[in-house]
Amino acid sequence: GVDPDIQLICDDSNIFKWTALIKGPSETPYEGGVFQLAFAIPEQYPLLPPQVRFLTKIFHPNVHFKTGEICLDILKNAWSPAWTLQSVCRAIIALMSHPEPDSPLNCDSGNLLRSGDVRGYRSMARMYTKLAAMPKKGAESSHAV
Repeated sequence: GVDPDIQLICDDSNIFKWTALIKGPSETPYEGGVFQLAFAIPEQYPLLPPQVRFLTKIFHPNVHFKTGEICLDILKNAWSPAWTLQSVCRAIIALMSHPEPDSPLNCDSGNLLRSGDVRGYRSMARMYTKLAAMPKKGAESSHAV
């Protein structure tokens, strides 16, 4: 069915390139943000997983802050052809809700969580959500349907 939290857009000129817009999950520091993901689909898809990265800056232990690379098992060794682009987005949203600080790509973020400083992690994550993922004031009108 249609998922209100996920919007998948295919590149007009290239079927191997997709963009996803996902909503930050509620009750997380990402709530209220809209995060853009870039999908590069291999020709062997769905036998091979898509390459996915965050285009929107995000402060999260399992996302590389500069490249947007995501550390998620289903994008690596736990891939199955049963996964769709939509279900990959769902898994990324779940990862946003439940970070895994033990395999950090963002050490600053992982260290905060590992040392028990949940408040520090949340305030940094929230700050970047506001900076990078929130619609700018005055830009709302351009999103009107």
